[in-house]
Amino acid sequence: MSMIDKKTNPLRYLAIAFSFLLLGTFLSPILTCGNSSENPLQLKADGSDKLSPAQTQAVALEDAFQEVFDKVSPSVVSIATERTVNVQQHPFSGDPYFDHFFGRPGGGSGRVMKQKQTGLGSGIVLNEDGYIMTNHHVIKDMDKLTVKFKNQKTFEAKVIGSDETMDIALLKIDAPKGTLRPIVLADSNKVKVGNWAIAIGAPLGFEHSFTVGVVSAVQRGGIDSSGLSYIQTDAAINQGNSGGPLLNIRGEVIGINRMIASQSGGSVGIGFTIPINEARRVAEEIKTNGKVIRPWIGVGLDAINEEDIEQLKLKDNKGAIVRQIMKGSPADKAGLKLFDVIVEMGGKEIQTPEELIGFVRSSKIGKRIEIKIIRNKNEILTSITPEQKPN
Repeated sequence: MSMIDKKTNPLRYLAIAFSFLLLGTFLSPILTCGNSSENPLQLKADGSDKLSPAQTQAVALEDAFQEVFDKVSPSVVSIATERTVNVQQHPFSGDPYFDHFFGRPGGGSGRVMKQKQTGLGSGIVLNEDGYIMTNHHVIKDMDKLTVKFKNQKTFEAKVIGSDETMDIALLKIDAPKGTLRPIVLADSNKVKVGNWAIAIGAPLGFEHSFTVGVVSAVQRGGIDSSGLSYIQTDAAINQGNSGGPLLNIRGEVIGINRMIASQSGGSVGIGFTIPINEARRVAEEIKTNGKVIRPWIGVGLDAINEEDIEQLKLKDNKGAIVRQIMKGSPADKAGLKLFDVIVEMGGKEIQTPEELIGFVRSSKIGKRIEIKIIRNKNEILTSITPEQKPN
């Protein structure tokens, strides 16, 4: 064991002091990081900087969107659908040799297999009694419907009725009293181009997805044969959004999302929504009658093109040209003929076939309507009485 001089050594204190000086030099940047006003990496996390007026407005809009979601999401449901279908399986189906040389077989006398098919759509809670609105095409021919809420609660639903023409269906679930939050419906007649448009649904299976856009057009007709004029939006809508709501910035439903225009099958910013006034009227009739009793005059109509104007000696393209007349229909009884041009109905000028279809749809069964037609360059006044549309 070595001996250490117990006497004080001046060099020892000098070495210790020099060591502390070096440590202070190396450690000072670490110890003072974030405290020095000259440090370029200084971070502020207290959020004390004031927002600019523009940022304040943006945050207010952000808050408004969040309020819409918090208010409406409990009233939007996902609808899982299920059915079993018979599929004929070819005896060579699945044989790699057969598939390689002959392709997939399209028929044959193979055995019949049962196959389960599933789908997903969206819907809205109409009232506390458990009535839910969605699209007809979401539930068509399905054996089982399961409604799922944001809180993960699920209920089996039954179909009260549906209308293929307007693509509206009414479902009902048995939920405990006081547990459902009905959604608020707006007046779709007040919707204008440029209004905020917000969609909530289950696009591609992603439940309660929230997308935002604007109303791109109102009264967009000629989309299909229903005669309905749609609300068009650029809010992202995909498969699974069908039957879900399109909302205004107040969180009120302005329409029920129905379809998109797309070459790829995905959203390209052209979505079409059934105006909620029309959807509500159909749902109320389904609730009362189990189906929609629709007025009908029994004609096939078309828009007037340049060739029609030239051949029929018309002044312009206003009106609807008769292309088809069902035998025994109100149009047949009224004496309408092919290539008649209906230009006025019930004292209202008709600009397009969609306007005429809309007028008939809102008319009353059995109540006579005066119409004006152009035939062989002559204006003819006559009348027609709508009947109940055959099933």
